[in-house]
Amino acid sequence: MVERRVCTFCGDEIEPGTGRMYIKKDGVVYNFCSSKCFKNLVILGRVPRRTTWTQYYAREKEVRMKGGPAPAESPKAKKVRKMTEKAEPRPAEPKPKVAEKKSAPEKAPKKVPDKMVEEHKKEKPKPKQEQKAKPAGEGKK
Repeated sequence: MVERRVCTFCGDEIEPGTGRMYIKKDGVVYNFCSSKCFKNLVILGRVPRRTTWTQYYAREKEVRMKGGPAPAESPKAKKVRKMTEKAEPRPAEPKPKVAEKKSAPEKAPKKVPDKMVEEHKKEKPKPKQEQKAKPAGEGKK
């Protein structure tokens, strides 16, 4: 009985008397069902798990879709409304009765000293334009 082989790249069965056998220098044997699989693995260096038409990709996808252990739930970020959208009025909700805490008095904005305002309003003197000194020989003819 002839042994059935499986394609190293796509995972399909190879019919007896067909396909290609590739042996690397280090002794690793690859069996390919078609030149398409040979080119993808040997020449182009593609990974079967990332090539969508292979059986290895389908198996990997099943594992991903089943999902591994669920990660711990983290608090979800709140969605930020854009300023262009109009906020919908919300119905008034009764506030829970909580003992009011004394809050610190609100601080008034700092007042700028009058001296600083006056100095800012004063016009600064413009620097005088220096007159260019004329060379001795130019002014007289």
